[in-house]
Amino acid sequence: MGMEYVYAALLLHSAGKEINEENVKAVLEAAGIEVNEARVKALVTALEGINIDEAISKAAFVAAPAAAPAAPAEEAKEEEKKEEKKEEEEEVKEEEVLEGLGALFG
Repeated sequence: MGMEYVYAALLLHSAGKEINEENVKAVLEAAGIEVNEARVKALVTALEGINIDEAISKAAFVAAPAAAPAAPAEEAKEEEKKEEKKEEEEEVKEEEVLEGLGALFG
């Protein structure tokens, strides 16, 4: 089912309107979306008896922990930067050593 159908249902819910076939069709048509009668009927049937507020809060709860791994990824990037700096410093030291050896044998 297209997300636009779900969005139509959420819009109706947030506006305090009944989620029925007529209202869902009206929202979709107002948005310029070609209405598929079977999808509208399936959506309305699927949402019967569903507490949308509860479903939204559960979805938000599930989505929130997913954001947590972003911090370790940033830490990993910082570690990579530190390692790159160390490698650059090591390369500079190698160049200095080679220059020193060149001076000895030059």
